[in-house]
Amino acid sequence: MPDPHTGYIGRFAPSPSGPLHLGSLLTAVASYLDARANRGRWLLRIEDIDPPREQVSAAKLIINSLVAHGLHWDGDILWQSHHSESYETALTSLLNRQHAYYCSCSRAQLAKSGGIHPSSCITPFVVGNASIRLKIQQTDVVFSDRVQGSQRYLSDQIGDPVLKRRDGLYAYQLAVVVDDASQDISDIVRGVDLIDATAWQIHLQHALSLAPIRYLHLPLIVGDDGHKLSKQSFAPAIDDQLAKENLRRVLRYLQQAPPAPELDIAGILQWAIQHWRVEHIPTQTALNL
Repeated sequence: MPDPHTGYIGRFAPSPSGPLHLGSLLTAVASYLDARANRGRWLLRIEDIDPPREQVSAAKLIINSLVAHGLHWDGDILWQSHHSESYETALTSLLNRQHAYYCSCSRAQLAKSGGIHPSSCITPFVVGNASIRLKIQQTDVVFSDRVQGSQRYLSDQIGDPVLKRRDGLYAYQLAVVVDDASQDISDIVRGVDLIDATAWQIHLQHALSLAPIRYLHLPLIVGDDGHKLSKQSFAPAIDDQLAKENLRRVLRYLQQAPPAPELDIAGILQWAIQHWRVEHIPTQTALNL
């Protein structure tokens, strides 16, 4: 339940495709500090709905790293792989109200139409070898990001996102919206690489009559090649034995004034909560490693 005083509930929702790296630790720390500074709850969700991309033991490594860095969550961990029934219920509702459709388009077909879905590959009926997509309504999305500022997305330029893949797996866009609603999430803190997906998620929230959410999109840490640190680019895992140094490093990236050098892990986090300033977070989209 939301905190009775602030109503704030945040979350950290990693996918188990590898251990935490410096970029994902930055997101975890920022979301944790924002929740605690607002006297709210901070939840942990493991987004394990894409088995082909997942690594054995990655979830355990992620959990161990959070504990090693003093990032303790509230309540039980939510595992997305246990919530298929909720996703199917949402899909059925969307299909019944014609907010979603079966799509037989190939990537090549979509490329020819600039990613916008031609009527020739849209059907309201079950077809073989098809995905299910959200039908984007003719309403532009405008929202204010707490770091990146005002955002506007034109409905006729963003395409219809996949909700269930051809291989039968539920897509990220559906699962994240359903789970954020089921957990009463009020605030999302995540990397700016997901800011464009926010427009799809807001459209889906409206289609499912869900409460709006506040967003804060953080700059990404990029390597020497200019690409963001990620599990897919084989970013090195953080060393849990260097937790104090890691915390200080991500606080510097977030431009939060450094805590006293003698503080332990708990002291660093308590200091950072008391001195958390969203307005100090860099507004650029990339931070050099």
